[in-house]
Amino acid sequence: MLSFWERESFVEYDYLVIGGGLVGLSAAAALIEKEPQAEIAVLERGIFPSGASTKNAGFACFGSLTELQSEINETNADAMLQRVERRWKGLDLLKKRLGEQNIGLENYGGYELISDKEIPKIQGIKEVNKLLKGIFPVVDVFRDESQKIKPFGFSESGVKKLIFNPYEAQIHTGKMMKSLQKYVQSRGVTLLTSTEVKQIDTSSPDRIVLHVLPHAAKEYVHFTAPKALLCSNAFSSELMPELGVKPGRGQVLITEPINGLKFKGTFHFDEGFYYFRDFGSQVLFGGGRNQDLETETSTLMALNAKIQADLIQKMTEVILPHTDFKIKYQWAGIMGFTEDRNPILKEIKPNLWAGVGLNGMGVALGSLLGQDLADKIAKV
Repeated sequence: MLSFWERESFVEYDYLVIGGGLVGLSAAAALIEKEPQAEIAVLERGIFPSGASTKNAGFACFGSLTELQSEINETNADAMLQRVERRWKGLDLLKKRLGEQNIGLENYGGYELISDKEIPKIQGIKEVNKLLKGIFPVVDVFRDESQKIKPFGFSESGVKKLIFNPYEAQIHTGKMMKSLQKYVQSRGVTLLTSTEVKQIDTSSPDRIVLHVLPHAAKEYVHFTAPKALLCSNAFSSELMPELGVKPGRGQVLITEPINGLKFKGTFHFDEGFYYFRDFGSQVLFGGGRNQDLETETSTLMALNAKIQADLIQKMTEVILPHTDFKIKYQWAGIMGFTEDRNPILKEIKPNLWAGVGLNGMGVALGSLLGQDLADKIAKV
């Protein structure tokens, strides 16, 4: 039961944002930048963001060579270029809003490991570079640096070519999200965690009501605002299944420190389904969702033993074939995917907008999608 003071001061806002991950916080940031006096509340179901915002590998990337080729084959070159441009603009907005130091950005470049069967794909490197010139006019995005395979310590039988991308960088995911939380809170945005929205009520012509059932409580708390944003990515399917966002769970692990680790940077292989990077002297490695897609189409935060074993095997055979290592932590994060690889930016009901379906590119797209939502729903 709510007190008079709680009803007076804690449940009514100008804007409500469902989801306290990268998109939700970015939308709140953009709104408070536009309307400094607005009362804004962000409602997050978990103690920490529930999807992938605090669980990702920390890649400031926009797509590897074979990943972009796959996008061209699935759609067309123009659609791929539109996605890349938005990802690049989103990364730029993230850096400008929070500052490179506050997101732990380090630019050692990115690499793609090419297997024997993928050799034909790199024949198209000049064509892809030509397409990308409109976005990256100074230096070609992709070039062959296979001479680094041996110095990096990779398996020379498993890795036949190494394609370099000077524009790709790595970030510190924890620093990024803490900085974004501090940014919005310092400007007066209310951030409520462990606050799961169970229902969105749009029956009123001038108010949107979010029904929240607090932990161990018997009575719902009703938050209201004239306008609301749905930014819960994969979990949006629980509130608005008609949006068609499918969850995709990603498995991740990190090693104990490794003496004499030979590589720095971000790395991809198998059309982006696998990705790894250095974190100091540790190796952070994730992916393999394509090994068990049916099981990984889930919002259940759990480890997949099959995929975790696959990651360890690939670490042993491909990434660190001559190096002993121990696993320190293993975890999973939940991403949201759409049929056409594009995020959904849509007014679901009057004054209720959705920004969901980041397709594994949350770090790159989250800030820009949040900005787009604010542009759509703000008063000014």
